[in-house]
Amino acid sequence: MNEEMLESVYRENLEERIITYLAKICDFSYEKAIDLYYSSKLSDKIYLGKDGIQYLDYKVLAQILLETEKELLA
Repeated sequence: MNEEMLESVYRENLEERIITYLAKICDFSYEKAIDLYYSSKLSDKIYLGKDGIQYLDYKVLAQILLETEKELLA
């Protein structure tokens, strides 16, 4: 398995953990949490690997999303 493939698997697992955590702490359906996450600027940053953000803990990333993108919660 090459480095690019490992990063892809890591990112997919990270996204899954973030979405599951968002659903739990916000009492959202899993589908709503998916929509919220993939509508966020954070998901783009994680996908692009901007500033190494993808290496932060999933709970921290979920909190960042909730605090910086409140308009998605409306």
